[in-house]
Amino acid sequence: MKFLKALGFFGLLVVLWAFGFFWRDIQQGQAPSGRAVALAFGGPAKAALTPEQLFKQAFNRISNNFVRPVKTLELKYAGMEGLMASLGDPHTMFLVPKVAEDFALETRANFVGIGARLGTDPLGAKIAVVFEDGPADKAGLQMNDVITSIDGVSYVGKDVDLMVSKIRGKEGTNVRLGVIKAGDNKATNFNVRRAKIITPTVTGNYLADSQIGHVTVTSFAEPTAEQFDRAIDKLSNKPLKGLVIDLRGNPGGLLETAVEMVSRFVEGKVVVTMKDRDGKRSSAVTPHGFVRDWPYPVVVLIDEDSASAAEIFAGALRDYRKVTLVGTHSYGKSSVQEVKELIDGASAKITIAKYFLPSAEDIGRKVDEDGLYVSGGLHPQYNVTFDEDAVVVFGDPKKDPQLQKAIDVILGKS
Repeated sequence: MKFLKALGFFGLLVVLWAFGFFWRDIQQGQAPSGRAVALAFGGPAKAALTPEQLFKQAFNRISNNFVRPVKTLELKYAGMEGLMASLGDPHTMFLVPKVAEDFALETRANFVGIGARLGTDPLGAKIAVVFEDGPADKAGLQMNDVITSIDGVSYVGKDVDLMVSKIRGKEGTNVRLGVIKAGDNKATNFNVRRAKIITPTVTGNYLADSQIGHVTVTSFAEPTAEQFDRAIDKLSNKPLKGLVIDLRGNPGGLLETAVEMVSRFVEGKVVVTMKDRDGKRSSAVTPHGFVRDWPYPVVVLIDEDSASAAEIFAGALRDYRKVTLVGTHSYGKSSVQEVKELIDGASAKITIAKYFLPSAEDIGRKVDEDGLYVSGGLHPQYNVTFDEDAVVVFGDPKKDPQLQKAIDVILGKS
């Protein structure tokens, strides 16, 4: 009995002695350090792993011990995606090689193919758009034609992205497409010669009834400014009372292109000021020598899907009082991303700065707990929404209230 009491007293001393090692950590609101535990209870303290070592250790353990074989490349990509997602920024993301390639093509707006946009269809891929004077156009393909086979191989029920990859190829080579035309029951073969395609990002239309030009800009890619110039030149041959630049649904693109586009209206002016993580500021300024003559009012159409470079272009021109904004509030993307290519063809798109318009306005989007819009974006001088039951046909003033309002604003100023 005395032995047990003595043992209990000794155990209490050990606990109190160990507690002394932990007390400083506890006072500071921290868990006891590994060193304190090691000193109290014996055994060497394990050196802390660096984040890179910890990731590699977890990666190897999963690769070697998971219940079924693991594709290590997919595991690596999943880790990268999780790394980016942990930052809580929807604009910072990891792009797997296929997505990175598509993103680069979209930014450059040029590729080798047949000059058509494809959509899904149970029989293969439906042609949604045919580029004017492109190979598909010259071969006689039209919108709503359905491609069912490529080089004799059926693609019925296959993924559209797979079909696009098979249709693209080396410049100057032919691709044989099985196509079902409207009203036909069976496919007809078309031989189409692949060529370098410059994706149209700007289209111009003359509204004869009001004598107003309507220019739609779908993105801000490398060739957009040049295509914009061509569209304006073509419209300038008509009697013009004004111009509508339609940015609805435009997700943005290259900052450099937005600056280039603004240079058609002002020169030597700040388009946007960027602030990085250290508080350092830099500005993008329009070059000299590109200003065009605008002897008529200009209206820019925006909506909640107008974002990024589209907002920079519209916001800068609004701040310099060169245009009037019509539509609904824009998205509210107030950050700048940089794309870094990785060694295996993947890319990392990382937010590197926050931007401000010439007026110093912060248009950053704010949302509630459910992710619904609360504030932010550009707010037009004339807010025009669609009736829920209305049938809207974009580009037709009679069925497009926002375009009609833009026309009314121009004619009221003329």
